[in-house]
Amino acid sequence: MKKRLLTLLITGLCWMPSSHAANGIAIEAGLGDDSTDMGQFSLIHQWDSKWFTEGNWYLTGYWEASLGHWHSSNAGGNEIWNVGLTPVFRVQSKATGGLRPYFEAAIGANLISDTHVNNERNMGVAYQFGDHLGLGMILGDRGQYELGYRFQHFSQAGINHDNDGINFQEVRFVFLF
Repeated sequence: MKKRLLTLLITGLCWMPSSHAANGIAIEAGLGDDSTDMGQFSLIHQWDSKWFTEGNWYLTGYWEASLGHWHSSNAGGNEIWNVGLTPVFRVQSKATGGLRPYFEAAIGANLISDTHVNNERNMGVAYQFGDHLGLGMILGDRGQYELGYRFQHFSQAGINHDNDGINFQEVRFVFLF
């Protein structure tokens, strides 16, 4: 299953036209429910569009293709791989220098390699919605770095009666090319 998830992610990214190629990477680490650790690597493609540009803030966004790993240290804990594709909407400052804050929200599609995080937490099915709220700072003279925080929730929204879901608190670092 791990190889299939990785193959799916790589195939999807290679299928995208070059005008839609990744223009950034992100690395995340976090802690979740039931002593579950997570790490994630993502490729980012920023949108060219900007909305509500009057004033000091505007709305924009990006696509995020991610590959993550979860590990629960509780009884029966499993190693779980996660692959996802998420459109992220972001409100960010128009400032061009210094620390520039942002706030973001997203809901995306994810597949997990095992539905049992541990003996107590059953995700029900491999398909999961991954939603998050985040905030952070854009750094660097060209805005090429970001440091942020995310609260992320995975759940399958009642597709199956086993729908324990899981929450993560994450720290995120981004480098934009």
